[in-house]
Amino acid sequence: MVDYHASNSQASSGGPANYMDPREQENDWDRDLLLDPAWEKQQRKTFTAWCNSHLRKAGTQIENIEEDFRDGLKLMLLLEVISGERLPKPERGKMRVHKINNVNKALDYIAGKGVKLVSIGAEEIVDGNAKMTLGMIWTIILRFAIQDISVEETSAKEGLLLWCQRKTAPYKNVNVQNFHISWKDGLAFNALIHRHRPELIDYDKLRKDDPLTNLNNAFEVAEKYLDIPKMMDAEDIVGTLRPDEKAIMTYVSCFYHAFSGAQKAETAANRICKVLAVNQENEHLMEDYEKLASDLLDWIRRTIPWLENRAPEKTMAEMQQKLEDFRGYRRVHKPPKVQEKCQLEINFNTLQTKLRLSNRPAFMPSEGRMVSDINGSWHNLEGAEKGYEEWMLNEIRRLERLDHLAEKFRQKATIHESWTDGKEAMLTQKDYETASLSEVKALLRKHEAFESDLAAHQDRVEQIAAIAQELNELDYYDSPSVNARCQKICEQWDALGSLTQSRRESLERTEKQLESIDELYLEYAKRAAPFNNWMEGAMEDLQDMFIVHNIEEIQGLITAHEQFKSTLPEANKEREAIQAIQAEVQKIAQYNGIKLSGGNPYTTITPKSIDNKWDKVEQLVPQRDQALQEELAKQQSNDHLRRKFATQANIVGPWIQTKMEEIGRISIEMNGTLEDQLVNLREYEQSIIEYKPNIDQLEGDHQLIQEALIFDNKYTAYTMEHLRVGWEQLLTTIARTINEIENQILTRDAKGISQEQLHEYRTSFNHFDKDHSGGLMAEEFKACLISLGYDVENNKTKRTGQMDMDNYRALLVATGNSLGDAEFARIMGIVDPNNSGVVTFQAFIDFMSRETTDTDTADQVIASFKILANVCCSYLRLLKLANYHSNFIMAEELRRELPPDQAEYCIARMAPYSGPDAKPGALDYMSFSTALYGESDL
Repeated sequence: MVDYHASNSQASSGGPANYMDPREQENDWDRDLLLDPAWEKQQRKTFTAWCNSHLRKAGTQIENIEEDFRDGLKLMLLLEVISGERLPKPERGKMRVHKINNVNKALDYIAGKGVKLVSIGAEEIVDGNAKMTLGMIWTIILRFAIQDISVEETSAKEGLLLWCQRKTAPYKNVNVQNFHISWKDGLAFNALIHRHRPELIDYDKLRKDDPLTNLNNAFEVAEKYLDIPKMMDAEDIVGTLRPDEKAIMTYVSCFYHAFSGAQKAETAANRICKVLAVNQENEHLMEDYEKLASDLLDWIRRTIPWLENRAPEKTMAEMQQKLEDFRGYRRVHKPPKVQEKCQLEINFNTLQTKLRLSNRPAFMPSEGRMVSDINGSWHNLEGAEKGYEEWMLNEIRRLERLDHLAEKFRQKATIHESWTDGKEAMLTQKDYETASLSEVKALLRKHEAFESDLAAHQDRVEQIAAIAQELNELDYYDSPSVNARCQKICEQWDALGSLTQSRRESLERTEKQLESIDELYLEYAKRAAPFNNWMEGAMEDLQDMFIVHNIEEIQGLITAHEQFKSTLPEANKEREAIQAIQAEVQKIAQYNGIKLSGGNPYTTITPKSIDNKWDKVEQLVPQRDQALQEELAKQQSNDHLRRKFATQANIVGPWIQTKMEEIGRISIEMNGTLEDQLVNLREYEQSIIEYKPNIDQLEGDHQLIQEALIFDNKYTAYTMEHLRVGWEQLLTTIARTINEIENQILTRDAKGISQEQLHEYRTSFNHFDKDHSGGLMAEEFKACLISLGYDVENNKTKRTGQMDMDNYRALLVATGNSLGDAEFARIMGIVDPNNSGVVTFQAFIDFMSRETTDTDTADQVIASFKILANVCCSYLRLLKLANYHSNFIMAEELRRELPPDQAEYCIARMAPYSGPDAKPGALDYMSFSTALYGESDL
């Protein structure tokens, strides 16, 4: 301990009593300077007022500065009040030794604070030496009121002077250069008050030539509104050539402490406001994400059952309506949801970035609303959508086939039923029993012709049964009626076979008795029946419906039709030959005078019917020509649609692929600042959006192809489904890339990262990202950190320049692999919390920014609340005279210091304080910080 107990003889002889602070070197106390009575008077008044401003907090005061401190009791109490610490228990005796001991306890405490006292002894204070007492008080003022004032690393006195100069700089007629002459006119005092509390002083009405008014105005306002007691008289300052510097400094230090406390409270309140604003914005973003995710998932859950409905329709019209409804879904309902999904991912990434930048816990959506959940539901939606479209197209093909088969069945059944009409009655008649031989022979020949005709119709019956079977296999909706009709035809056919066999046996028994046969009728019948059947088949083929899907198929039908037409001349010769037989019959009958009774007994086919059917065939041929040519034109039109779609698709497909590659290249090249990159990417995004009419045109062409029921396209490998997915991926990729740049800007601005630093980080990251995957493996990431000068073992940055992987390995060898495994594992836990083995650029930037910049932390928020609580502490708290650090804050203090909405926001989220010094309305601000950041170090 420093020996400050000087001899009484030295003190009584007027020797110096010097105070020397080892840090500030502001020893300007010299008793010789007190020879001026005016200065001594000013110091006595100022120091007394300063002491009373603190002693009144303990419920006492002094009247005479050199008398009231002689017993050391109030001196010890003063030190306890201004320091907030407890001094040793004073001695209550009234003897001189008791007084000296109390004063020594006070001087010991001052010396314990690093203050060097020279020639100031307890005996001089006890003896009431005014100069020594004033010197001691000035020492206390320097240590506890002025010493800690520092502006731009200046000394206490220079710091206080610089603070005054800065605060009064904007005011006219004020030029603070010292702590004596610069304050005589009173304007400097008024300027300090007006700068911090402009509502208290009308500065423009003050005059430089009226110092008394100016000084009295400042002193009265300070005492009334700022709780600064009047420490000097205006007349003493004006009446002195050079006011006492120590008195002025003491008075001004009171102004400094009054305003700095308010400034600290304001700073703390601003910091809390900023934290609350960030938290409120983040909560709003979380609510928006939850609502958007819920709406999108609800829409997907409602849509998937519709797409999974595979209930078949009975008619083509109903299936076409389903297809039209599906196209409406594709054109109208789905595109907005694609945009919502993309925006949802962007909002999620932006929110996570903001939470990381503000040291908040990562946002975890409610169960079932994660981005992965939405992607999974979206994948299920697209799977259902693809299956639904394939099912509809297959159903349309099936119904088309069914309609064709059903119509073909009806035509063949109608022709067969028309042929069989009356056949049972014919086969069951007994006309041969009363017929002559010639008539029986005729009946036999007729029956043979019928059997030939019956055999010719066997193929048609088999075709009818086969068509019915195929309709059953394809689940034709009217299969019961088809089966019933087919069953009737088959049963009738079996009956006709049995009746035919029975009649033949009867005619053969009669044939032995009958020998007369009309060969010409028989020949006619034999040739007419096949020819008639051929004509019926030709007419059936000429009227047969056909289904083709390409030009090759219709050209095949046209070729077959041309081949058929080439056989017509030969068929016409057969017709003429058959008609010549009938003519020969007539000629022989006429020549021999035979009277023909009725028509040909062997056939019902008359020459007239043959001519009528031939005429019908000749009419149907050109009709068939026209139908085939119309179908050829349709297929040519379809082929044009295929080529048109393929031409555009073969342009759009490579264009989308090229754009995807260019976006990847842009995200790697890093040309210009982030703002330049953002502008370029947005212009690039606009150029992509402007390409949308080409996609719409392609959708229109695809719709025409579907309406034309075209199911294949040999001119292109691209389908509309692939192009849609590529287009949606392109829009999503450019949006994500823009969002990544925006997040980098957020990170840079929030963390104070310079453009050069960010460019250096990106260059180093890309250098080690050899495969351009957008992520670094663990060894690559460690090399990247070293290339930026980051010492993984010592956890500090040394700029050593970039290095590649070979140099990195060489460094490991040279340093004996000094990179700490434990430290690097800690870093990997930060940048890769999911243990994926890959470090993304965003995670890399977040880590580097945390290592190099400051953020708002839990400790900062707690410290801010502590400042508010301590600035607003009550008189009763001060009476504890101890190291006081409040762990709670009153609700009314928050409402007074913060904006209304943010004050209520804090109050609603703070738990009631339950500590030993709890009182009604006390709130635990530690609970609020824990909710934001987790446990604090404080």
